[in-house]
Amino acid sequence: MNASSIENIPEMRLWIQSDLLPQTRRGGVPTIINKELRESLEGFSAANDRDFEEDMAALLEAITVKRKMYFEYENVPYYCMDAEVSTPTARGGQTLVRLKMRNLLTRAVFDKTFKAGERFKEPDLELVEASYLYSDGEGSHFMDQESFETLTLNSDMMGNALELLVEGVIIQLHKFNGNPIGLQLPEKVELEVVYTEGGARGDTSGNVTKLARLQTGLEIKAPLYIEVGEKVKVYTETREFAGRA
Repeated sequence: MNASSIENIPEMRLWIQSDLLPQTRRGGVPTIINKELRESLEGFSAANDRDFEEDMAALLEAITVKRKMYFEYENVPYYCMDAEVSTPTARGGQTLVRLKMRNLLTRAVFDKTFKAGERFKEPDLELVEASYLYSDGEGSHFMDQESFETLTLNSDMMGNALELLVEGVIIQLHKFNGNPIGLQLPEKVELEVVYTEGGARGDTSGNVTKLARLQTGLEIKAPLYIEVGEKVKVYTETREFAGRA
């Protein structure tokens, strides 16, 4: 079929007369593309290119991952606790990155080595302020301070964080893909002392400590001058005494 025979087809003639233009010829037959369709296709292609560029920009190379950064590996969000780069001594060797990483879903911590150029997605993580309500057989319940939605974390997600929480305390809660997955505790929390051991009589040395039990049941080593009824600060990472509140 040649171009003249195409024009003799009523539908083709109508399209050509309206807004259809011949673009390229294949075997002598013009390819007919509507201008609006062509513009739409061009716009779609440009949008896809932009999306691709944005996706590439959102990827993190292993060598750029630093301590306290978040990344997604095999569809799981991780927190980088430490990063160590190994530069090859032999010519042609690969630069490797050893990451100490915490699984934010299971709280498991382990080391893993990656090639410097391996890429990770930035996880869809969100931090929301929430107040601690209570715990029961279903888990620990918190209230989102913005939406007033009740968010529940199971015991695996909580770990031993209950040792540091009292009713009404405001903390930050992690969401991954819109679902609550765990807590981000502050550096320190304030808790009341409910019991202390007696100190050695006459010993006023500043480095002598005694057992102190806090309102959540957590036991720490505290200075001799700390008394029942006082509030103290505790480091959440080490569970150590951090001073009077």
